Amino acid sequence: MQRLVNEYSEKGLMIKKSLSEIYENIRDYFVVEKKGAIIGTCCLKIYWKNLAEICSLAITKRETKKGIGSMLVKYTIKEAKKMGISSLFVLTYVPDFFKLNGFENIDKSKLPQKVWGECIKCHKFPQCDEIAMIKKI
Repeated sequence: MQRLVNEYSEKGLMIKKSLSEIYENIRDYFVVEKKGAIIGTCCLKIYWKNLAEICSLAITKRETKKGIGSMLVKYTIKEAKKMGISSLFVLTYVPDFFKLNGFENIDKSKLPQKVWGECIKCHKFPQCDEIAMIKKI
């Protein structure tokens, strides 16, 4: 899981995760396996009783364009609903993918400042070029 997320990080597409960060938050992650190997992962990071982020969505190169990302997003939405979350947001470079999954663009300034805590680790901080999107669930 860490290797997969960090492959995307090396391309500048998401924040790098240490092994300890993965273990500390392991219950927030969902994975898809194929023949015992993780081929996709996604994290549901809760910020408040009604707000969470879908992050660390990563699919192995060989398995992209097969619906695995959408499957993970749909599962994450379902789990967020069970927890009473009413809004999910993403910071992304692939807005078309998230639009297909019901997300809409939102101005980053509309998100609570608390969500930027992890962004400090990003080499692009504070000049974030990701697109903020939100979905009411």
